Amino acid sequence: MSLVPTNEELLARARADLRMGLGVVLRDGDKAALVLAAETLTDTRLADLLDLPGAPVLAITARRAATLKARPYDGDLARIRLPQQADANWVRNVAEPARDLDTPMKGPFSVERDGSAALHRVAIAIAKASRLLPAVVVFRTDASQMSSFTGLTELDAVATDALLQDHTPLSPIVDARLPLEVSEKGRLHVFRPDDGGEEHYAVEIGSPNRSKPVLARLHSACFTGDLLGSLKCDCGPQLRGALAQMGEAGSGILLYLNQEGRGIGLANKMRAYALQDQGFDTVEANHRLGFEDDERDFRIGAQILKSMGVSSVRLLTNNPSKIEMLQAQGIDVVERVPLRVGETQYNSDYLATKARKSGHLL
Repeated sequence: MSLVPTNEELLARARADLRMGLGVVLRDGDKAALVLAAETLTDTRLADLLDLPGAPVLAITARRAATLKARPYDGDLARIRLPQQADANWVRNVAEPARDLDTPMKGPFSVERDGSAALHRVAIAIAKASRLLPAVVVFRTDASQMSSFTGLTELDAVATDALLQDHTPLSPIVDARLPLEVSEKGRLHVFRPDDGGEEHYAVEIGSPNRSKPVLARLHSACFTGDLLGSLKCDCGPQLRGALAQMGEAGSGILLYLNQEGRGIGLANKMRAYALQDQGFDTVEANHRLGFEDDERDFRIGAQILKSMGVSSVRLLTNNPSKIEMLQAQGIDVVERVPLRVGETQYNSDYLATKARKSGHLL
């Protein structure tokens, strides 16, 4: 029945629930688990959970587990048993690296090594998609206890995992003329993902000839650099430099993708900045948070280009990974156009890390 929410719509609801501190239920056949985000967990809800018969665990990624010296027996994650006296502050102290200096004495941890971690893995992926810390309290349950969770969003774990792995289709919503400083012949296109996530934009300069390679850039949103003029990154200068080159050339397409902080969101990006102030580089900071080096999905850019009738590009980038991704998605990158701008005394180490650890051509 079309009036009943689809798996995709339930996932969108679950992301919102976790951000507000509500739990969600994951089901896989006769197995089920209640999931609560560590970041938004309250003492009241945790206390109620600990009163139930069972043993909740805090699931964290292997990246975060390495910082805490917790053994990730499941390979990509660790399941830390919650002590009976644990409160929400204990959970957040383990989950959030910004607290590592305030509470350095963590552990020793009791880590589960038996049983399946499949539901925990999906739960962490949902937290990431919600732009929360990748740490979740997971309480394995069965049908006899499900009445305690009436009213919570319930997800099929297998279907949800497939949705999180697949690329979400985008739909063009509207486009309109937008005169810009670099060109009066500007046009802004808005694309909306079918999963209710963040919208993405395409800035079209002039009338690019689709039968020839189009000058293009995939630019990830950077609130601090693009809007505030942050000196900690080169994003703002890259944005303005790319648009200026397109204006000078008379045509081009800049994709503005809402994947702040390499896909971890603004709040987590600020957490990473706080860690950088402690001496960690950008990759190390992401790992201490529990994320990979780069959590972005550039398949979004390929889909937008295709929907705009673009099949080949001259790509403004210093990042070889963007070239490889576009090529893999059927967009022919006939030329890499360097974009070396914006180095300052504040971001020289950041740029050096991008070159050394992420392969950027700087």
